[in-house]
Amino acid sequence: MDSSSPPHHHSNQNKTKIIVTMGATGCGKSRLSVDLATHFPHSQIINSDKMQLYNGLDITTNKIPPHERKGVPHFLLGDLDTIDADVLPSQFRSAAGLTIANIVSRGNLPLLVGGSNSFIHALLVETFDPQVDVFTGPDSVSHLLRYDCCFLWVDVAWSVLSDYLCERVDEMLESGMLEELAQFYEPTKVGVRVGLRKAIGVSEFDEYFRKYPPWESEANGRIPKEGCDQARKEAYEEAVRLIKDNTCILAKRQIGKIMRLRKAGWDLKRLDATATFRAMMMKKKKNKSSSAASSDLEWRDIWEREVMEPSVKAVRRFLQ
Repeated sequence: MDSSSPPHHHSNQNKTKIIVTMGATGCGKSRLSVDLATHFPHSQIINSDKMQLYNGLDITTNKIPPHERKGVPHFLLGDLDTIDADVLPSQFRSAAGLTIANIVSRGNLPLLVGGSNSFIHALLVETFDPQVDVFTGPDSVSHLLRYDCCFLWVDVAWSVLSDYLCERVDEMLESGMLEELAQFYEPTKVGVRVGLRKAIGVSEFDEYFRKYPPWESEANGRIPKEGCDQARKEAYEEAVRLIKDNTCILAKRQIGKIMRLRKAGWDLKRLDATATFRAMMMKKKKNKSSSAASSDLEWRDIWEREVMEPSVKAVRRFLQ
């Protein structure tokens, strides 16, 4: 990633305007960014999720699938082929800074979505010191930003979000996550926690694949069915349990960092998506217990009313 970074004006009036959607993993940030981009047609999306920068493990890292992007250009999403190296916050600041400058030079609106709050902080602050971890030191987060930002924070009550995250892991596995991880598995890289190998799911399944290598049997790379080898089923279930635990730990850590940014004076507009997620999960339960699939209309209506409309109003006011 390029280490140079474009200069920015200091007076608030002349600063580049950007929209920033934030929130814990799984809270609907990607959906909101695409919905906003369809409302404000010249918007272009920049990913700031650390693991989604890399090319590969699209299901495991939860990249928004192409058909859900609705034709909206996405940058820094799956662009990085060097999967065995970490991206530093300073490198992201440079790469995303250049991407924003390019988007603006074409007369478009940058929409940052993420993700990794350390990357968001590194990109947005006026002066960035790579030696300081602002999320561990007391009162070290700066409120001086180099862009004029409209912050949209999608929040979901923890009791609802944690249940949803566990369900989402099951859905990802049903969508081919285990097969994806089986192809990615390299015995010589077990225990190596760098680059894309830091993605939740990789280390959690290392122990399973060590006992049940994918090349020994195709079944080892598929979800265990009823009546299969009990030991394999238990090893699989333990890996899944670890993924769910670690996903919830990540979400809690992300919420903690967002609270730190808010406390430091970042003007985050909170959007409560709890009712949307509750309705979404009720719909899934109904679908599981009934042969006729119920409609998405209810949760989409709530999303539109409680998340989308206030977001559109906030962005419109910000741009005017």
